[in-house]
Amino acid sequence: MEQILEHLIFAAGIGQLLVLVAAALVPFRLDWRSELRPLRRLHRQMYMVYGAYIALAIVAFGLISLLNAETLAGGGRLARCVCGYIAVFWGVRLPLQAVFDVKEHLTTWWLRAGYHTLTVLFAFFTVTFAWAAVLPPASPA
Repeated sequence: MEQILEHLIFAAGIGQLLVLVAAALVPFRLDWRSELRPLRRLHRQMYMVYGAYIALAIVAFGLISLLNAETLAGGGRLARCVCGYIAVFWGVRLPLQAVFDVKEHLTTWWLRAGYHTLTVLFAFFTVTFAWAAVLPPASPA
């Protein structure tokens, strides 16, 4: 069972890095340059910094998952805490898919497919890392 979880965590690492591909399209698809222009400079800067921090967190989650899948699946206290945090991060993001009003921006089949793929990925991340967080510690062999 631990080996299955290890593979799921590794796959989640790849998936989290792929989420950044979609995230990189957001400023262009939503025309941030003109949409944010009416905001004061500080507000625009804060918006960009918040986005960068979120992207950095996702990069960290992806790399930690790829490089430490076995450890994260091992059920140690630190591993469970890290997985719990990642599960909460994605668990908070998942219901926002239903809250954001994105219909007017999903103008092509590939944007709609991408949006629904993201929803599936967010659910996958949440379930995978929640499972790893509640997994009992591995017993010594």
